[in-house]
Amino acid sequence: MGKKEEMQISVVGPSEVTADLGRAAVTDISNELRHLLADVFALYLKTKNFHWHISGRHFRDYHLLLDEQAEQLFAMTDDIAERARKIGGHTIRSISDISNHQRLKDNNDESVSAENMLAELRTDSRELTRFLRLTHEVCEKYNDVATASLIENWIDQTERRTWFLSETLS
Repeated sequence: MGKKEEMQISVVGPSEVTADLGRAAVTDISNELRHLLADVFALYLKTKNFHWHISGRHFRDYHLLLDEQAEQLFAMTDDIAERARKIGGHTIRSISDISNHQRLKDNNDESVSAENMLAELRTDSRELTRFLRLTHEVCEKYNDVATASLIENWIDQTERRTWFLSETLS
């Protein structure tokens, strides 16, 4: 190698459409998955934020609960992004891209009570379940059973997290 060689990285456009979905299906489904991914990342970061800042007499239990829930949310992210790419679509690329696509609200408050943290996460989890169901409907419209099947599992996991938060608050 003589002169300093530069590595070129190019942003690749959507892949060829796989299976028999068609371009409209890929566009609609991957758009929904992009929003879901942004919401899951937003909820993951909010959950970690509350995990780091929770205090009070149930600190240990809440701290561990939120850490467990954050791990479950983070585990969803790769599957969502890879599914969008697998069908030939785009996914998010950056923090600003997450911000542009998320529907769940951030919480930047400096002080939030433990009860309010858990209640907010419960509300967001319910909302995420609603978003998952809406995406499932889009998948059904195009007969994308593979994505629909993944979403069914994520709905179950999200409902479980919501249940744990609800029971902890009662």
